[in-house]
Amino acid sequence: VQLVESGGGLVQPGESLRLSCAASGFTFSSYDMRWYRQAQGKERELVATITSAGGSTTYADSVKGRFTISRDNAKNTVYLQMKDLKPEDTAAYYCYARRLPFNAYWGQGTQVTVSS
Repeated sequence: VQLVESGGGLVQPGESLRLSCAASGFTFSSYDMRWYRQAQGKERELVATITSAGGSTTYADSVKGRFTISRDNAKNTVYLQMKDLKPEDTAAYYCYARRLPFNAYWGQGTQVTVSS
């Protein structure tokens, strides 16, 4: 089982990034997916969720209207489109796969730094 995030980097405030998380080794289309983030010295925070078929999404209040989660089950990939990035969005971003009751997997994370 692997979840491999990519797309992080250093951007200026107001710019955009798209994160990708490529899944392998499990039936991706059966899993709800989430993006979490963890800033240095802070607890891991849930950013966005998407159901297995992509029909329902949720967002943290801090990113609502700026971030969009989506998935392509044919490509076994989940995305996080981030717009109007702010310095407080600086964090390591992790994707997470879950299928109740027991199956859950984490990616290794990708760093996003927003700084002028």
